[in-house]
Amino acid sequence: MTGLNQQVGNFPGVTVEKKEGGSRLTLTKGFSVTDLPGSYSLYPRRADEWVSYQALMNAKGSGFDIYIVVTDASNLSRNLLYVSQVVDLGKPVVVALTMLDICAARGIAIDIPKLSTILGVPVVGVNPRTSEGMAGLDAVIHQIEVSRPDLQRAPFLTQVPVPTEAVGKLQTLIPGLTTYGTVHYLINHEQFSLTSKEQIAIEQLEKEYDINHTRIQGQDIKERYARIREVVSEVVGERTVIGQRKSLSERLDDVFLHRFWGVWVMLAVLFLMFQSVFWLAEYPMNLIEYGFALVSNWLSNHLADHWASRLLVDGVIAGLGGIMVFIPQIMILFGMITFFEDTGYMARISFLTDRFMRKVGLNGKSVMPMISGFACAVPAIMSARNIENRKERLLTILTTPLMSCSARIPVYTILISLVIQKVTLLGFLSLQGLVMMGLYMLGFVLALVFSAVFHVLIRIQERSYFILELPLYRQPRWKNIGVTMVQKARIFVLDAGKVIMVISLILWGLSSYGPQGNRKRIEAEYIEALEMKPQRQEELLNSRNARLLEESYAGILGKGIEPFIAPLGFDWKIGIALVTSFAAREVFVGTMATLYSVGEGADEHSSTLRDKMQAAVRSDGTPVYTLGTGISLMVFYVLAMQCMSTLAVVKRETGSWKWPVIQFIYMTVLAYVCSMIAYMIF
Repeated sequence: MTGLNQQVGNFPGVTVEKKEGGSRLTLTKGFSVTDLPGSYSLYPRRADEWVSYQALMNAKGSGFDIYIVVTDASNLSRNLLYVSQVVDLGKPVVVALTMLDICAARGIAIDIPKLSTILGVPVVGVNPRTSEGMAGLDAVIHQIEVSRPDLQRAPFLTQVPVPTEAVGKLQTLIPGLTTYGTVHYLINHEQFSLTSKEQIAIEQLEKEYDINHTRIQGQDIKERYARIREVVSEVVGERTVIGQRKSLSERLDDVFLHRFWGVWVMLAVLFLMFQSVFWLAEYPMNLIEYGFALVSNWLSNHLADHWASRLLVDGVIAGLGGIMVFIPQIMILFGMITFFEDTGYMARISFLTDRFMRKVGLNGKSVMPMISGFACAVPAIMSARNIENRKERLLTILTTPLMSCSARIPVYTILISLVIQKVTLLGFLSLQGLVMMGLYMLGFVLALVFSAVFHVLIRIQERSYFILELPLYRQPRWKNIGVTMVQKARIFVLDAGKVIMVISLILWGLSSYGPQGNRKRIEAEYIEALEMKPQRQEELLNSRNARLLEESYAGILGKGIEPFIAPLGFDWKIGIALVTSFAAREVFVGTMATLYSVGEGADEHSSTLRDKMQAAVRSDGTPVYTLGTGISLMVFYVLAMQCMSTLAVVKRETGSWKWPVIQFIYMTVLAYVCSMIAYMIF
């Protein structure tokens, strides 16, 4: 309806926030479209369902002009519960039936005009994948907009499980409520924006008429399903022989959800994903890296030695190179994740993992935020709203940042290429890809370990259920995959890129300037040495640049940090990168690019960042990036909480600074200890 490239995965509970956009329908001009989180009934249990519920129950405000209830036609008997409840709220409703192609494949015929007559609201068949039926939906919305039909229609249920006297008194207290609306104001009034006087009056009504919330809800749902069975028998045709055969989704699930083979298929899928990140991205990455090295070298040779040219080459070009080189890997990773989401396989992973997730205090629904954490922890933590159990939701929030997000990909890639040999095992297994998968698995395993620890420490007792609707397997929308890949690359370049560029430029200034006394002394010593040994100009120039970098403001900061990080195998330049990475983890690469560009000679600009880091040595002449240092640094980035945005969203989701502080402390201590152990081992 809006034309937005808003990704919606093929599993329930994807939209956990209100999403908004302007309508692009031809007849209905000037509409703002709001997509609310999906629900199965008007009795919310999850945080995301409360968002929709409160928007629908807005009796005092104007609310929305039209409510479009998107309904799965292939599961009509289940989804009509929510439709009937919204209809009985007296809203201007349009029912949009989707999955009609699935119904046709199963031999199910739905009498849409008859269903519309029974419900008393327009019902339109649509196919969001092909835009089929959108013109009809547009026409219906336009008709409602123009005619403003009378909403005094017959309710789906004529009786409500609340005394008539209580209904009348509440409607007098809050004008505009339908008979069914009063049911929800009686049992959930604490969740609505009412005055204290109104709240007290409703409390008195509850006591006066002995309002039992559980009894009312149970009776309401029972009566609605009895009526829904009658409606379905009238509007849904008999299944044909085609519909009786085992569906393709059921046959695939015999393999993908098998108690033994299903787990191995899942591991193979994850393995394929991480192997592809290295295998497919290698050539475009090398091309981008080589291109930036050529540009940097050309500018160094053709621009005068001035602070502005150094800023351009060592700050801007080096920072841009650190951003652009990782675009192929990010696009491939998100393309594959979107492929598995779109086909419906991601929901199967939740089902497969529920059994052992429960052993550490989680359930299968926790897997979705964790998998989303491979992209970014911020939306992943927000998606934990669809976990009903408070304790499981909190455990998911506390451990999801241990999943390796896309911001870590540049760090892993540069370090793996430095310290892990480019070899193939068994003729087809990339050792570098295996290490990449190992880093992801390390975060996942430790997330389970700490979930088990917090499960013991956090004293919240609440019963947990795992109910998940498995979507049908569908052919992926290739356009959607392409759009997602481009969007993720654009977000990385524009959002993360802006942070990287700003920090790269600030770091260039801190690396290029420092206390004048020391810098003048180094310059004087260089001129004196050059007069005595002019044949060693290149060597002396490199030595001068390295000493100037150490005496810069950035060098002083790094030297101050170095004693604390030396046990991990890190030098002062890595220390600076750790500090700047708290703004965004991917800044590590931009920081390295700037530091090694500022400290190099003019002839080294043709080298890639990888070559510069490979050649880096300590003061005693030993290499900086040994296997031990590389593994230690990768482990640190797997486990450390280096993301201010994540801490902010944890505070928002938990409503307290207590949990983000605990999260920051335990992840930082864990990263330090594990990195030290890794360095000692390797």
